[in-house]
Amino acid sequence: MEIQVKSADRNLLLELSGELDHHGARTALRELEEALDAALPRKLVLDLSGITFMDSSGIAVILRARQKMQLLDGGLLVRGVSPQARRVLDAAGINRLVTIK
Repeated sequence: MEIQVKSADRNLLLELSGELDHHGARTALRELEEALDAALPRKLVLDLSGITFMDSSGIAVILRARQKMQLLDGGLLVRGVSPQARRVLDAAGINRLVTIK
């Protein structure tokens, strides 16, 4: 799991690549917490276009991001979702909680 972090004007972009499984989610959660604490963004974009596989552990990462952004009174957008990851998110109904493009 690799994560590129870009921050500007209280907007935070996290570009995730690799496998977002149990092990990758641990790394992603740690990086997410650190980036959010450092930037205190108003808007967070999770770009999943580099994700080659995602299981339910990816849902935990998205829900944690949503929770943290709610605490910051900010917004969350998930983009670049592959068809495989979209099936996982749709099965869990995440699109009712988070904006996915």
